[in-house]
Amino acid sequence: MSTVTAPAPAPVPSPAAVGLASTDHKRIAVTASALSLVYFIAGGVLALIMRTQLAADGGVVSQGVYNQLFTMHGSTMIYLFVVPISLAAGLYFVPLQVGAAEIAGARLALAGMVLFVIGGATMWSGFLTSGGAAAASWWGFDPLSDATHSPGSGMELWIFGVMMVTVGQLLWAGCILATALRRRAPGMTLLRMPVFTWSIVATCLLTLFAFPALIVALTLLWAQRHFGGVLVGNLGAVDYQQLFWFYGHPVVYVMFFPFVGMVGEILATFSGRRFFGYSAFVIALLAFAGLSMTVWAHHMFTMGQATNKYFSLTSTALVVPAGVEYFDFLATVWRGRLRFTVAFLFAIAFVVQFLIGGLTGVIVASPPLDYHLNMSYFVVGHFHYTIFAGSAFGLFAGIYYWFPKLTGALLREGLGRLHLVLMLVGTNLTFFPMFILGARGMTRRIAAYPHSTGWQGLNELETAGAFLIALSVIVFLINIAVSLRRRRAAGPDPWEGQTLEWATTSPPPRHNFNSLPAIRSYAPLLDLRATP
Repeated sequence: MSTVTAPAPAPVPSPAAVGLASTDHKRIAVTASALSLVYFIAGGVLALIMRTQLAADGGVVSQGVYNQLFTMHGSTMIYLFVVPISLAAGLYFVPLQVGAAEIAGARLALAGMVLFVIGGATMWSGFLTSGGAAAASWWGFDPLSDATHSPGSGMELWIFGVMMVTVGQLLWAGCILATALRRRAPGMTLLRMPVFTWSIVATCLLTLFAFPALIVALTLLWAQRHFGGVLVGNLGAVDYQQLFWFYGHPVVYVMFFPFVGMVGEILATFSGRRFFGYSAFVIALLAFAGLSMTVWAHHMFTMGQATNKYFSLTSTALVVPAGVEYFDFLATVWRGRLRFTVAFLFAIAFVVQFLIGGLTGVIVASPPLDYHLNMSYFVVGHFHYTIFAGSAFGLFAGIYYWFPKLTGALLREGLGRLHLVLMLVGTNLTFFPMFILGARGMTRRIAAYPHSTGWQGLNELETAGAFLIALSVIVFLINIAVSLRRRRAAGPDPWEGQTLEWATTSPPPRHNFNSLPAIRSYAPLLDLRATP
């Protein structure tokens, strides 16, 4: 069996490629990812304050401060963590996986980074104002967010911060999509692009088609706050929601498609097999993306302003492409030569836990059930099982898998297993009781509940789980520090990967490759090893 020859050592980058002003897609991606993780920790701190408030039965913060906490927690986790880190993964790995020397529109990608930095700082600067940060939740519904109900500059800073971040993400998506479509290496046809690259292509299509609706909605909201007469009465509030949810539901898929692709790559690599059902998986991803643009008003079942039967049908139809993806996952690992690395274990946890999020999504896609569960903690549990118990676990699987490629060093497997166990237990202690509380009628976004409800015990259990999650993140940060300080060299391909990023040095040189192997399928390095 032939093996992949390690490329020559990476050349020293030129001064223009170093620092925050670099147009190297890898440096832009690493900077964006690091900042996203900082926001993840900051948003987690806000969540711990809220959970402490609920476990202590009130008395920690006022309802007004609590409104700011849940608004900025949700806004941080969505606009500043999951979406940007999803696209940052595409910024780094799509050029590598398609064999490109550079990303298309490198200066636009850098501009997106600048907008992300400024926009995030603008959103959080609301805490420094006399009236505090935005308090109208992460969606900023009118009239709750108008000048009467949300006076002060905190809401203004939130509007402009979210708009800047969103424009930056549009720039990233355009650069990534252009790279995948126009800068592929010879032999890299569309149906030879890796699974992860296809997941990012679907993500970028959703971003480019859905995110402009958010910019329009926030522009109208700003005009309403200053001039009035734009979002008028009940119909104006409905119009805002129509625009917002046209962004707000596709963004959920932007926040998990990349991790579906990551997990697919990881399962194939650590099963020692080619990814099963590649063509069906690509079709399912594109169908999923298309369907996801047709379901936005299922968030509006209880308003009487949507065609409930239609949106229930399209929402339920999402189980078909999702089922194809799950079948491909299971068939890939079936009878494989499994290696139970931390990356593989996080990927398995993603598959299991995301299933809970998906199945509870089918429940709230039914209008009669949604009438009871809407605005309850059941919806909070569903959302967190998709985005945290699902996507965050997929993200950590990707970090343990690709950290050697970014740094040239391996993360510690022992600390990684401790990280996994703590996060797995903490996640399910935190979010599973929410389904029970929601079914019992516990409403969202309330700072304290009466003792007569009988909800206090489960709230305390959720808070204990939240602190376990925090402990798991501390273990992860320790793992990074130890692994970088006492490095264990990874080499170019520590996992026997299947895609082109493993055919270059770790970390890659400025222009990614010194040479490329022949590309005959979506797993070119697997083909190379199989060549006699």
